[in-house]
Amino acid sequence: MRKQSGSEVFRISGARTGLTEDVRGRQRRYIISMAVRTLSVILTVVLWNVERPLAWVTLVMGALLPYVAVVFANAGRENTPVAPAAYVPPPVAEAPPVRPVLEATKVESAAEWATARTAERDAAPAPGPAAEAATERAAAPAEGTGAA
Repeated sequence: MRKQSGSEVFRISGARTGLTEDVRGRQRRYIISMAVRTLSVILTVVLWNVERPLAWVTLVMGALLPYVAVVFANAGRENTPVAPAAYVPPPVAEAPPVRPVLEATKVESAAEWATARTAERDAAPAPGPAAEAATERAAAPAEGTGAA
């Protein structure tokens, strides 16, 4: 079976990259930084009599880049990647909203309602002084019940 170049590879484990691949990557970074240093030294020589401030900047870059390149090259291997979760719990369905419970009540028919209203109206005293006296009597405590 032939290896396809350029295809995307998905990491499915928490294993690090191979040691040879890690060393190859660090060597590549070191070579690139040394190439930049070489270019800055060459630019320092070329620009020394033309643009002296820019030549000083390239000279400082050429002096500092070896230190930076060595630090990056010796930085070590990458951190251990976090392994994918072995178990992914299913999404939890939200509980339906709680609705108020209606209690059962007696439903009156129109005839029963009319009869109840008529009885209430007949029992109520007529407006006037007699109605006020009846209201006062109902509100007064009964005599002889011990309430003083």
